[in-house]
Amino acid sequence: MPWLQKLFFIFMVKPILLIVLGINLHHPDRLPKDGPAVLIANHNSHMDTPLLMNLFPLSKLPNVRPIAAADYFFKTRWLAWFATNIMNIIPIARRGDKKQGDPLEPLSDALDRGEVLIFFPEGTRGEPEQMTELKSGLAHLIKRHPHVPVHPIFTHGLGKAMPKGDPLIVPFTANIHIGEPLFWQGDREQFMAAASDRFRTLKEEGNYGEWE
Repeated sequence: MPWLQKLFFIFMVKPILLIVLGINLHHPDRLPKDGPAVLIANHNSHMDTPLLMNLFPLSKLPNVRPIAAADYFFKTRWLAWFATNIMNIIPIARRGDKKQGDPLEPLSDALDRGEVLIFFPEGTRGEPEQMTELKSGLAHLIKRHPHVPVHPIFTHGLGKAMPKGDPLIVPFTANIHIGEPLFWQGDREQFMAAASDRFRTLKEEGNYGEWE
């Protein structure tokens, strides 16, 4: 239901991001105009996904697909409906659920269709403004699609605006730093190290201090 998605972003997401929070966007020219592409970002808040989707024009939203754990977003009927029809999520099984088959298959299919994936390589939301080690699932996906660009995006501020476990939004300016795209380099460890370095560089670009 693309029209419902557009209404949600026009009347809910955009007012919250632009009025309640405020956004400083750095290097918007580095954002991909079309897919296939993968956006990777640090993950501290429920607002991370709407913010990243909001970087694209409304007309492009049906082609932007966040990746999320199926056991979280599909545990109730109403949340499954919202995840599917409004957020356009691709659900994947967490590691260890062998009954689901190849968890990367729906992601590969989406890239083959020319879609833009939103991927949080830390795997889950962490403590406010603290990055954890990146999971290697990203490398396994990109190895299958070595010509697909991977765009690192570092966000700062959302971990304080709406941290894990807090349903209320606190007015706080968010900074979004978009990095130069990465490509598969033929080695999993080398690729993951390059992704970590890009995040580190983007964070240093903002010269952000530690949160108290």
